[in-house]
Amino acid sequence: MTGLLKNCKLCPRACGADRTRTRGLCGANDRIEAARASLHLWEEPPISGKHGSGTVFFSHCSLGCVFCQNRQISRRDGFGKPLSSEELAQTFLSLEKQGAHNINLVTGAHYVPQIIQALSLARSSGLHLPVVYNSSGYECLETLRLLEGYVDIYLPDYKYYSSYYASRYSHTEDYREIAVAAITEMIRQTGAPQFDDNGLLTRGTIIRHLMLPGLASDTAQVLRDIATRFGDIALVSLMRQYTPFDMQDWPELNRTITDNEYVDACELFLSLGLGGFFQHSESISKSFIPAFDGFGLEDCKS
Repeated sequence: MTGLLKNCKLCPRACGADRTRTRGLCGANDRIEAARASLHLWEEPPISGKHGSGTVFFSHCSLGCVFCQNRQISRRDGFGKPLSSEELAQTFLSLEKQGAHNINLVTGAHYVPQIIQALSLARSSGLHLPVVYNSSGYECLETLRLLEGYVDIYLPDYKYYSSYYASRYSHTEDYREIAVAAITEMIRQTGAPQFDDNGLLTRGTIIRHLMLPGLASDTAQVLRDIATRFGDIALVSLMRQYTPFDMQDWPELNRTITDNEYVDACELFLSLGLGGFFQHSESISKSFIPAFDGFGLEDCKS
């Protein structure tokens, strides 16, 4: 499966890089790079639970949103500690021992072959937790199909309805078409949400939408489209946590979401009959952005 890295088309950018010799458009080569592995309490309640989601933050990203709050690690030259698949498997097992409710893979599309190998190794050593695939929504169907049987919960974004905004802020006019197809495949794999006796999600898809300043009409179109396509088979997380920093080149994004903007979106959400999650205003803070310093990866080096 690592042969997929020699002419890499794991993401919709399909840059074709030989990642055994160089880095792809996303910034990744054939070695996993990650920036943090820890119990994370800031996901949706049925994922974080009481003890936290066992979250692995992978470095680099194929999308490159101008407002990315994880830009320290998501850019082509972003920070990351190299790991082998064996070391990643040990990371998963360590998180399980710490009491994680699940293993949460954040922005891992460009490492899917290695992640599959790591999950296989971890499961052979006793890993039994549900696996969450935490995604921008900009995914190849072929790559997602490789994950069938390995991922229990999908956590994709649905960022934009408008191709104009998708192009302006994430450099991809086809974002909506790609994301809708990807979410459809994710839901095909997981089916409707399933919970355990403690209210933790064990299987299913939660679609996230992060509101951006001035894009209330786009948010409304996203919510309506979700309701039409997925309203009865997926949960929705309407997020207001956008926190601007270093946005001098994008002055229209250099503010937070207002209470009125969020309340209006919540009212539409409810009127559409969607089920899922809202966020409190306390989520708007740089303090909710993790420290990407390699924490949790040191003990798993071979």
